[in-house]
Amino acid sequence: MPSPVLAGAGVGLRALHYRDFLARRPRVGWLEVHTENYLQPSGWDWQVLRTLRQDYPISLHGVGLGLGSARGFSAPHLQRVRALVERIEPAMVSEHLCWGAVAQQQLNDLLPLVLNGAAMDLLCARVGQVQDVLQRPILLENVSTYLRFADDAMSEAQFLAELSRRSGCGILLDINNLYVNQCNHGEDALAALQCLAPGSVGELHLAGHLVTPQAVIDHHGATVAGPVWDLYAAALQRFGAIPTLIEWDTDLPPLDVLLGEADKAQAMLARQAPHSPWQGAPVAAPAPVPAGALAAGQQAFATALLDANREAAFLRQCQGPASAERFALYRGNLSATWRRTLGHAYPVVLALVGEEFFAGLARAYGRQYPSDSPDLNQFGARFADFLAAFPHVADLPYLPDMARLEWAVHLAHYAPDAQGVAPAALAALSPQQLEASRWMLHPACGLLASSWQVPALWLAHQEGEGHGKFPQDLQLASHALVCRPRWQAQVLVLDEAAHAALVLLQQGLPFGAALDAACERDEQFDLGGQLRLWLAHAVLVELSPG
Repeated sequence: MPSPVLAGAGVGLRALHYRDFLARRPRVGWLEVHTENYLQPSGWDWQVLRTLRQDYPISLHGVGLGLGSARGFSAPHLQRVRALVERIEPAMVSEHLCWGAVAQQQLNDLLPLVLNGAAMDLLCARVGQVQDVLQRPILLENVSTYLRFADDAMSEAQFLAELSRRSGCGILLDINNLYVNQCNHGEDALAALQCLAPGSVGELHLAGHLVTPQAVIDHHGATVAGPVWDLYAAALQRFGAIPTLIEWDTDLPPLDVLLGEADKAQAMLARQAPHSPWQGAPVAAPAPVPAGALAAGQQAFATALLDANREAAFLRQCQGPASAERFALYRGNLSATWRRTLGHAYPVVLALVGEEFFAGLARAYGRQYPSDSPDLNQFGARFADFLAAFPHVADLPYLPDMARLEWAVHLAHYAPDAQGVAPAALAALSPQQLEASRWMLHPACGLLASSWQVPALWLAHQEGEGHGKFPQDLQLASHALVCRPRWQAQVLVLDEAAHAALVLLQQGLPFGAALDAACERDEQFDLGGQLRLWLAHAVLVELSPG
């Protein structure tokens, strides 16, 4: 499918609004999605994106590359982004002017760059590398910040203008971020607009912000503020009717509220003369440059985030008022990211221990097992092991197994798609062929054996009817199968015999061996009933007669 051109006002596509978009196809110019949410070409998220791609131009907006990371930039992550770009063929691809990693540790935040010549050389090389891999020019977005650095040699707008000239990338100008930085650092947002050449800006962003005693925070959780609309009007006067996105990522409202903000932007765009669409061209990537001082500064930043005793030494690199209070916002962001990410993967563990205790668990886990991937969906893989060794949950001995079950559900959501075996294919086998056949389990399937009633406890925490009551006696052995027959991961309670059979099938053993294992545990094993269950839930996806 050819890549369409962005035009008019668009909105960010978020999971809460999937069904509204699928059912209504509301009138809006285009949709933006966060790249990292769609790296796996399977499951419900991918199905929604692929479906809506037929009706709306799509812009991919990345938050994980961390182009300014002097150490820790992930080439494998860039290859995953490339694969997504090839599958979706978006109208635009964008990233942020920031860094986010040191060595093998990912901080999963849009952290502020020192704006000097060393950072410029590094960014030119990185942007060139990304554009070479993606075979297209990209847009870079200005970010909101709470700190500026003593080594800054230029403003962010000057930096972006020069980066665009040297690298061939375009500029994604976030109007709200300009206003936030004006409030936080006393920078002149109107002067920043004048630093940027009209032909270099390919997209505009609008969002809400939060005013706190420490700083103005770009939280994307409210309607666009009046001063930001005024600054947007000035931007349109300078750059023309540039495609404009309404961002809203926290405290999501009903879709009609978001569309109402887009309508306001569209009305302002309609009053502007048409502009020539940005037509960037990739520039050959320069040779990599040494970034020793830049790397040392970023390592000091990361160290201070994790160790308050190292904060004072780092803050000597900063300039401006209230540096300690502003730096604390980044530390809070890191803790909030750990809490939010783990809470998404482990909602029942969260419900069992409570919000305050879970936040403490997240902080302890993040320090012991730092994120090692720009894709936050992979964070939390060792949470069950962490809980098993964490002394403060010793009075909840079933908690590690609950975490194992929830991680299996989490993995099922992102597992590759596969076609379940058709009943007719099974019925066509002779008894001998059936006994010798080897089946693969669906990639989304996971198996759990526990000394506790973990599956029943998990089901009791699910919404809707038919999920069961809280078990009266938790200390009973249980078995479970996690599966994803279509888009929604499910947990099925198994008996020991069925679990034993599936374990052997998952290991690639013949069906006859699996049946023997089941019958050893239960002479009355209901093979027919289990086969119907497995077929109905697409548990078996490949049938190879012996």
